[in-house]
Amino acid sequence: MNLTTQEALESNFNQLSELLVNHLQSDEHLSIELSGEQSHFLRFNTAKVRQAGIVCDSTIQLTLINQQKTAYTAFPFSGDLAFDTAIALDKLNELKKEVTQLPEDPYIVLPENKGSSRDVYTGELLPIESAVDEILKEVQSIDFTGIYASGTIIRANANSAGQKHWFATESFFLDYSLIAPSSKAVKATLAGREWQASRYREQIQLGIEQLKILNDTPVHEVKPGRYRTYLAPAATAEILSMFSWGGVSESSMRQGESALTKLREGKTLSPLFNLRENFTSGSVPRFNELGEIAPDEIPIIIEGKLVNTLVSSRTALEYGLQANGASGGEGLRSPEVSTGTLQNSEILKQLDTGLYLSNLHYLNWSDRPGGRLTGMTRYACFWVENGQIVAPIKDLRFDDSLYAFLGENLIALTDFQDFVPNTDTYERRSLGGLLMPGLLVEDFTFTL
Repeated sequence: MNLTTQEALESNFNQLSELLVNHLQSDEHLSIELSGEQSHFLRFNTAKVRQAGIVCDSTIQLTLINQQKTAYTAFPFSGDLAFDTAIALDKLNELKKEVTQLPEDPYIVLPENKGSSRDVYTGELLPIESAVDEILKEVQSIDFTGIYASGTIIRANANSAGQKHWFATESFFLDYSLIAPSSKAVKATLAGREWQASRYREQIQLGIEQLKILNDTPVHEVKPGRYRTYLAPAATAEILSMFSWGGVSESSMRQGESALTKLREGKTLSPLFNLRENFTSGSVPRFNELGEIAPDEIPIIIEGKLVNTLVSSRTALEYGLQANGASGGEGLRSPEVSTGTLQNSEILKQLDTGLYLSNLHYLNWSDRPGGRLTGMTRYACFWVENGQIVAPIKDLRFDDSLYAFLGENLIALTDFQDFVPNTDTYERRSLGGLLMPGLLVEDFTFTL
């Protein structure tokens, strides 16, 4: 999507928003959200292209508030002002009829004007005509399977109070697996606003080395117990994603459903552990679905101590608090765990003997009030002895308390971070991801 096309869409969105606002009565409030993309998609299997195409898609959601009642609807946004206007006015009239029949909501947040914003981030993406060759030239002798998505993503918001936000970014992700003849696999992702050919080559080479061990070395049986464990950034990201599910939410905290409740009560994690929301990278918009702008950074856990939770306006209204721009779900949108001092070249040496975990999956809270997590190892996970990878392992189930593995058992964090992207494409291409280091942990508990 070129700049001219973006500017035309932005102009049409603004005009459409103003027209809709002009059709409101004095006691009606309106929020208008736009989600759009122009994405180049490639799907690979056995290092061959199985599916390719361009997706151009945009959706507008209208949320109407009247007399403590709210209703919403959505419709495709074409960018043709006359066509979109006709549909939008029909949808608005439907909402006006529907909203009067709904029950009142005591915690409705009315649209406000706290300032507008406009952020456009350009990238250096692979040209569509050369993307296939650039990706596949490194994996011709490998069973390479995955999906690549690249292009422009747009989010915008306007409301009846006069506030307007526009966010557009050019970005890509490559989510792939290298599969051995034994059907064992190494998984990795690469993402950002600039294609990094050297980084891609390094990842592929590391994957090939791990794949050889997976395919050629007998599995080492690991019995249930506690082991010194290294969790690579992708595994760390799986753990931190759970913080959005009954973790950092103020609403969950107030309702006794947060796994971090003990932190508020005075318990601490390791002083090595620091978590914040960091919007300065521009991977996601600072504004939420209500058009509220979060600070550039929100410290959440500093040196092991809980200093903030994520507070939506609805939660703030319910409990008499100050909102901090959180989304309605009060989940992490741009999380970053700070680095430590463990160098990449020292990981295996410092691990010495134990488990090297590249990925985790199927995570869940086994005891949410107690902060206990369970899940499975996945893909390239290895047994390490005397600082050397010696064998792959069968998938294991872990069950441990975050107050242990992020507390007294946290030995070190790596001095580097990986950006682990959100790769969901169920309704539309997702934004953002997690900026994570690796973790070296003592006595990580495996139960099966």
